[in-house]
Amino acid sequence: MFSRPQPCAFQFVEEHRHHYQVKVLCETLGISLSGYYAWRHRPMCQHQREDGHLAQQIQTAYQQHRGRYGSPRVHAELRAQGIACARKRVARLMRELNVMAHQPRRRIKTTQSDPKARFMPNHLDRNFTATYLNEKWVGDITAIWTDEGWLYLAIMIDLYSRKVVGWAMDASANEQLVEKALRMALLQRRP
Repeated sequence: MFSRPQPCAFQFVEEHRHHYQVKVLCETLGISLSGYYAWRHRPMCQHQREDGHLAQQIQTAYQQHRGRYGSPRVHAELRAQGIACARKRVARLMRELNVMAHQPRRRIKTTQSDPKARFMPNHLDRNFTATYLNEKWVGDITAIWTDEGWLYLAIMIDLYSRKVVGWAMDASANEQLVEKALRMALLQRRP
């Protein structure tokens, strides 16, 4: 009636036995109740004990290199320490431990400051409260990556209502982009 169960089915029952009845889990997975209890009381085999010890060494090597090493480098590190193990075994254990290499994000510089540009004085001085409509507007430009390349978005926000009163998009970030957003804000609000 029952096919030969995989150990992962028993492991699944073990992990979920506090949430559901063991009998229901075994019936759902098509494994015998006696087989689960026999598996549960069976001592760990030599391979599982070695996996546990190797998993600790993998965690140590992974943490020593601040999570930047994937399975090939962790395997090479373990081999350099004189620990004999297969690359695929290291990869499997890292998957089971949910440990993977973290790639540092590449920072793309989107702001190009013009050294000859004039800078306006800061009239707000970090006072972002407004008492009436159209008293204070602020603006910003952000870069958005699209399939066709970078797209730049300039917006103007009224600090009193916190609404976008003007915006413009273009393929280049220059003063014309900001002027378009300001013109839209002036046409909509007419301060």
